[in-house]
Amino acid sequence: MIVITAPTGQIGSKLVATLLRHDEPVRVVVRDPGRLPAEVRQRAEVVVGSHRDPDVLDRALDGAEALFWLMPAAPTASSPYEAYVTASIPGADAVVRHAVPRVVIVSALGRGSQIYAGHVSASHAMEDLFRSTGAHVRALALPTFMDNVLRQVASIREGEVSGTVPAGFRMPWIATKDIAALAAGYLRDRTWTGQDSVEVRGGEDLSHQEIADVLTDVLGTPVRFRRGDRAAVGPFLVGRGFSEAMARSVVDMDLAGERGINNATPRTPENTTPTTFREFAEEFVRPAVRATQE
Repeated sequence: MIVITAPTGQIGSKLVATLLRHDEPVRVVVRDPGRLPAEVRQRAEVVVGSHRDPDVLDRALDGAEALFWLMPAAPTASSPYEAYVTASIPGADAVVRHAVPRVVIVSALGRGSQIYAGHVSASHAMEDLFRSTGAHVRALALPTFMDNVLRQVASIREGEVSGTVPAGFRMPWIATKDIAALAAGYLRDRTWTGQDSVEVRGGEDLSHQEIADVLTDVLGTPVRFRRGDRAAVGPFLVGRGFSEAMARSVVDMDLAGERGINNATPRTPENTTPTTFREFAEEFVRPAVRATQE
């Protein structure tokens, strides 16, 4: 039995679909089963509740062969370490109690960089928590998600994409469908052992200016890059309900990106995933923009 947390998110939903296509036994932990596709409700075991809850995890991990652990950031947490590490303690406890042999974790690039990076640094500490359980662990160390661009569909439609790093600063990007495929490979393989980070640089390195150029080409209409004010991000997020600490954590993560925390690992064929940003834009951004125009 493969247990999946956060099965309705960008990664988890694709991962569950992939595993079911391969007829793997899947159990999902979800707060609202109504958000699951009908096929998932019919074919997967569903444990209702939060994967921050020890009782829920006891039900979910009974007889589990593998666990996929993704801890979404809690915007109102008192610190990123509360959001990622403290909230994951019930998961680590349950892995020990149920002797779950393998755990695959969503984490981030930059481990060992000695750069504080808010959410990223807390995710590295979360890795250490699960390593301490003695389970075999694969921590997927990931760069920025291409899918985050979809948050800007409304402004892209109006001809603008924004970010807070310099226009020409290049960094790696990954599509969440490639993350799901990578995770599925590890979850379906019952032979790997040990504890390792799997450093992945995604499909390609791109600057925000290059992203704007690709969007211009794919959409057939000019899209320009506008550099935003990093100092305004924190107050904006607090206004949206974030705690001061979690808003600052987002800014710290962004600043660490500009300092190169995602660029330390050299790109190789082995850590390059299939999807390019052009392919992603054609498959996801263009339909999303067109949907807003109808």
